[in-house]
Amino acid sequence: MKLITFLVPCYNSQDYMQKCIDSLLPAGEDAEIIIVDDGSKDNTAAIADGYAENYPAMVRLVHQPNGGHGSGINCGISLAQGLYFKVVDSDDWLDKDALLKLIQTIKSLDSKPDLIVTNFIYDKVSDGTKYISRYRKNFKQGYNDWAKVKPFKLWHMMLMHALLYKTDVLVNCGISLPEHTFYEDNFFAYMPLAYTRNLYYLDVDLYHYFIGREDQSVNIKNIVNRYGSQLRVMNCMINAFSYEYLCSQPKGLKKYLKHSLNAIMANTLYFTCGKDEAERRSGLKEMWQNVKVNDKKMYKFLRYRTYAAILMPLPWKLRGAVAGFFYKMLCKVVKLG
Repeated sequence: MKLITFLVPCYNSQDYMQKCIDSLLPAGEDAEIIIVDDGSKDNTAAIADGYAENYPAMVRLVHQPNGGHGSGINCGISLAQGLYFKVVDSDDWLDKDALLKLIQTIKSLDSKPDLIVTNFIYDKVSDGTKYISRYRKNFKQGYNDWAKVKPFKLWHMMLMHALLYKTDVLVNCGISLPEHTFYEDNFFAYMPLAYTRNLYYLDVDLYHYFIGREDQSVNIKNIVNRYGSQLRVMNCMINAFSYEYLCSQPKGLKKYLKHSLNAIMANTLYFTCGKDEAERRSGLKEMWQNVKVNDKKMYKFLRYRTYAAILMPLPWKLRGAVAGFFYKMLCKVVKLG
């Protein structure tokens, strides 16, 4: 069995995908690389074909009609043969030394954890600035018990870039990401966590998250216009588990899952309230109505014990302005802006 399946979703990625895929090759035949060409209209398919031809023992290739990033991940999970599964976006890359350390560590572990957490880097290549998201204050190096995980600060989260799930965890939890949707990686970094019971923190700076393209989902110019995706993902997260189920989880996991809901709800309010339009008001109202009907305890938590308790009483435009201010401050901290 391969140790890791690296899934590389590609859409019109001809200008940067080679750097990404080349950074995975040092893993050798301990890894497989699944490239999903998601209906690209440029030279992506031909480049992917070249890798499949030159590295037949490592690279597997799928050409599919365009379904969005989530569709590519769903495809990758269904095909994965590795013990672990990691998504590497086609404009990002992995550090070679950290990757080799990861491979070595997995081989050395007698008990294979459900989840391996590593650090990632926000890499703003245009001006050479970077921000490293580490988890030393939350986990100890090595095996960790969810019950003893330390709380996360308001701005700190385990994004998809930090996570290496056991493939069986993803298959058994039945995760299916929404297609043609941005920000679905928030769901990927939330729902499967509840199916993990042991985790391992490897304190290496593995994943480089490229910042700077105009069409990126984190670009502030784009996020307000893509509010529908954020609402869709927020609804997926709300519906994934009942509030009672969340509360039944080990202490550290329970706190983190609530923390994640809180942070993504704040983003949802910013994305949605960034403009004042009838459709936006209707979408937000429908979200609150659905959770109130389906899970009153979850509604009370989200409405009165998260950032929403501060933002929702404000007038619509002021709500968007306040949420936007804090989002932009966060972007400056982690070099997104």
